[in-house]
Amino acid sequence: MDQKSTAPSAKRKVHSTEKHNNDVRAKKARTAAGPKHKKLDEDRDSESESFESSDSDDGGAKVKNGGGTTTKSETNGNATAAGKGLEKGQTSRESHAKQKQLAQERKAAKPLADEVHRTKKLWERLRRKSHVPKEERQQLVDELFSIITGRIKDFVLKHDAVRAVQTAIKYSTPAQRKQIAKELQGAYAQLAESRYAKFLIGKLLVQNDTEIRDIIIPEFYGKVRKLINHSEASWILDDIYRGAATKEQKAHMLREWYGPEFALFRSGNPGEATADLAQILANEPSKRSTVMKYLFDMTNNLIQKKMTGFTILHDAMLQYFLNLKPETDELKEFVEIIKGDENGDLLKNMAFTKSGARLVCLLLARGSAKDRKQILKTYKDTFQLMCGDNNAHMIILTAYDVIDDTVLTSKAIFPELLGKNEEKGLEKIVFLANDLNARITILYLFEGQSKSLFPASHAYDLELLSEIHEIRKTASKKDSEIRRKELVAAMSPQLLAALAASPKELVATSFGCQFVADVLLSATGDKAVALEAIASTAAGEPTPVLSEGVDPLYPPPPHISLTPHGGKMFKTLIAGGRFDKETGAVKRVEPPLNFADLLYPVIKDHIVQWAVGPSSFTVLGLLEAPDFSSEKELLKILSSNKKKLQTAANSDETTAVAGADAAKSKPKSKGVRPKAKSGGNQGARLLLEKL
Repeated sequence: MDQKSTAPSAKRKVHSTEKHNNDVRAKKARTAAGPKHKKLDEDRDSESESFESSDSDDGGAKVKNGGGTTTKSETNGNATAAGKGLEKGQTSRESHAKQKQLAQERKAAKPLADEVHRTKKLWERLRRKSHVPKEERQQLVDELFSIITGRIKDFVLKHDAVRAVQTAIKYSTPAQRKQIAKELQGAYAQLAESRYAKFLIGKLLVQNDTEIRDIIIPEFYGKVRKLINHSEASWILDDIYRGAATKEQKAHMLREWYGPEFALFRSGNPGEATADLAQILANEPSKRSTVMKYLFDMTNNLIQKKMTGFTILHDAMLQYFLNLKPETDELKEFVEIIKGDENGDLLKNMAFTKSGARLVCLLLARGSAKDRKQILKTYKDTFQLMCGDNNAHMIILTAYDVIDDTVLTSKAIFPELLGKNEEKGLEKIVFLANDLNARITILYLFEGQSKSLFPASHAYDLELLSEIHEIRKTASKKDSEIRRKELVAAMSPQLLAALAASPKELVATSFGCQFVADVLLSATGDKAVALEAIASTAAGEPTPVLSEGVDPLYPPPPHISLTPHGGKMFKTLIAGGRFDKETGAVKRVEPPLNFADLLYPVIKDHIVQWAVGPSSFTVLGLLEAPDFSSEKELLKILSSNKKKLQTAANSDETTAVAGADAAKSKPKSKGVRPKAKSGGNQGARLLLEKL
């Protein structure tokens, strides 16, 4: 054999020897570890011997195998089949069918296999509500309850069967829901930790059944610390705390943040539990250090884990902050933890809960100029969402009231609220004008704490503002009125431009009309274009919406003179100011609006219809306006249509706005105007007195 033919064989032998030596060393190491590798070692030894005895003459094309000889391709094919789990002579299709059969056999061997299979079939049918007749659905629900009753705990912990139980709850009667709730008693904490079963708790509580609520929620007492740190249970626990628990139940859950003893020992008398930490520490001052440390550790632990969206966490943080002493290391450390949260997720989440928003407001009020700037920076790109939220809008109002740098405030907040360009700005301003909460973030600078802006439903807002204003006396240097005027000047150009560009959209609603009146009375700058645009919305004949030829299903918007809010807005703008109770007269703005002269040419052709319609007080306002230049002309037109005025004054067909405006109307001269008679158009009656 020549040198060329022996070289490859020699090379393979060298590699084989090295591999054999490595296998021997590995075998010794495994032998020292224990006997469990014995069979593996024997297999590797036989493999090594077979490899070493390979025929060198054909370059390794043939391999000895148990006395026979096979080609290399056959060996590779067998290895591939073994790697795929195929038996000798078995196709891939046959192997998959066998594996599927084995899987089915394993499922069938599990407890309640047939019942679970049937419940899944029922669920598949029931979930398509629109495809199942009511009678059939009731039959399916009855069958489902016959299967699960008495063994619900076995079903709810199976990820594929718990959906059927939730469907059963969806279509159950109150008695059946209570039966399920009682059967699961003692297992709710375990269900909360389940990835799928936790939703069943929500299904039971969403029905607002007090008996079911009082069965479920007490099972979480003593386990709040454990569950609030659990990746699955924490969310359902907070949902229960925020949306289902009573005030007393919330107190029991929050008290567990104050120490182990509050979790172990609870008062048996209803109504005695309180989560007010100040009251607890006042009763037991000796426990202050331990309680505050435990509470800090609980809150800080969740903050470090980035689990910052829980309402119960924000309530606990507020209690901790309110009981910190001023200018202490504890306070500084706590504030730094809040500000130091990466990406500002903590501050953003806090803005949308009641306690969290209050805590942020207090941080703004008590913080330094640097702290306030950092907090505003955190809320960048979030102010638009905050302004419409029931809690977060208070942070914007607090920023108006306590930040002395009005340039910083206006640059940080107004571009997001009012828009950075004209097209988007118009959409945002229309939203601001009509949203119950968002409108406050603009009109607060014009109206302050007026009742029209803060109705009874916003009483908490006024309480929080009073608290902020008390802190502001020592924390802010700039006069509040100067601060307000500077902010109004910063936003006025965009607001007036919006009124000029979209007058019809803004006057279409009651809130929009109030917004227009406030901006035109209190904004600064040139208002001429905006006033003309608002006056133009009164053009056209005041015809009823359901007049002849109008589709009753899709009626057009009513003419502005036929709406209560439209007439009230025009009356306010004509007067040029708001009525002041202290002086008993209208306090006119400077410079005067002179809106009467702008409106009269627009409505002149239909002035009689205005005088006998719901907006008759608008015409009366024209006659009473001190700057109206066409008073004689208007009196002449009304005199020539005196019969129409008399008919309207004596008619029983009137509107609520006419009666309301008559009751609030004040005389121009001294003395008290006689009380208007009931029935008829009160504005038309007063116009007759003018004639």
